[in-house]
Formats: sequence, C-alpha cells, structure tokens
Amino acid sequence: MGFSAHPTELKERHVSRKVIRTERAPAPVGPYNQAIAASGQMIFVAGQIPLNPSTGVIVGEGDVTKQTEQVMANLEAILKEAGAMFQDVVKTSVFLANMNDFAAMNLVYARYFPEDTAPARACVEVSRLPKDVLVEIDCIAVL
Repeated sequence: MGFSAHPTELKERHVSRKVIRTERAPAPVGPYNQAIAASGQMIFVAGQIPLNPSTGVIVGEGDVTKQTEQVMANLEAILKEAGAMFQDVVKTSVFLANMNDFAAMNLVYARYFPEDTAPARACVEVSRLPKDVLVEIDCIAVL
C-alpha cells in the first residue's frame, strides 16, 4: 500500500533546474535536452548515440568500438559544458544492440572510467536503438 500525505502535510520543495546545451554534442531530436543540472549538484545526461555533432552523420557504422568512442566524446562534451568531468560520473547505463559487443565497448569505456574509480553501471541488450546504432550510453554526474 502506498503512502499518501495530506496536502497540508507536504513541504514545498524547490529544486533548481538548468538546461545544459552544447554544439559539441548532437542536438536533441525530440522533446528532451542534452542534460539537466539539478540543484547545481547533479547532472543528468541524456542517452548519447554515435552521432557526429558537426556532420549529423552516424560514426563507425557496424563498428561498436568507433561508435563507443563517439558516444564517449559526446558525453564528455556535455559533461564539460555542465562543469563536470568523467571522474564526477556516479552512474551510467549502457544499451547495446548486441551483447556480443560488450567486450569491445568495455575496452573503450574503461579508458574513460578506470576500474578503481568507475561509476555504478547497468548494461543491457535492447532490440533496437535510435538510427539503428550499436550503442547508447547515458550518465549521472555529481559536482
């Protein structure tokens, strides 16, 4: 059974919210933003695919290594715009079109997240990703 507070018992909470945008990563293609900074401390970065922000073209068709490198470059650009770095990331979610690509993706991923300080992570195989890419990664960072 869920908890339901009486409206007069609820305290007003104010969370500041700032939209993060950079031209160094692909522009959103729908009703979402590249990232949101919440209360100036948490950065929620939308899932990034291997889209080159300058050309709008998918990088490394059929090559999960090249695609992961572009995804990480896109994440890095957004984190930087928000004033964060990979070392500030506390959680990632990795979506793969084929779990057989895990080892190749992980080799690239490990260059950005050393094992001793790596964030928590989930990795799942999905039936399809936007633009039929092989990998998509999102993250949460704390400043």
